Amino acid sequence: MGTRARTIGLILFFSVYLLGGTVTDVFSAEYDALKGVKSIKAVFDVRTGKSESAVGLLQLIHNTFKDKSIRIVTEKPDFVIVFIGPAVRLVSNDRDSFSSEEQKTLDALADTIKAMSKEGIKFEICMVAAKVFGVKASSILPEIKQVHNGWISLIGYQAKGYSLVPVY
Repeated sequence: MGTRARTIGLILFFSVYLLGGTVTDVFSAEYDALKGVKSIKAVFDVRTGKSESAVGLLQLIHNTFKDKSIRIVTEKPDFVIVFIGPAVRLVSNDRDSFSSEEQKTLDALADTIKAMSKEGIKFEICMVAAKVFGVKASSILPEIKQVHNGWISLIGYQAKGYSLVPVY
């Protein structure tokens, strides 16, 4: 009986192993663009000034970060989100100029950023844009690194091999 149990165990192990390989092939086969890719590095240029759009877009970026197709290529992708232009107003604790409904959406945005940050997604904000839009440095969400010029960050990340993803 011991040999039979081992044989059944080995059959089950190899069946699961082969099925796992097939599932992996199915996911990776969906995207021709990922064939041969060894790592995923992306920088997202976020400029939307609309709170509802921003929440939806950040959730989509977060889902992309967790997507099985990307996780097959690399265990943990390297994502950076840079807020530029009117988007800088959305990542501030100073919300007096927003309606009560928009403030609820901004709370959801802050929660999304916090969750994404805990998973290793990095955030930056362009302080040139913050100054233009009247956003004080002291009001910016703590998960977001303040850089003087967001364009320089975008240029630097691209020079390091990050794919640029415009999010307007």
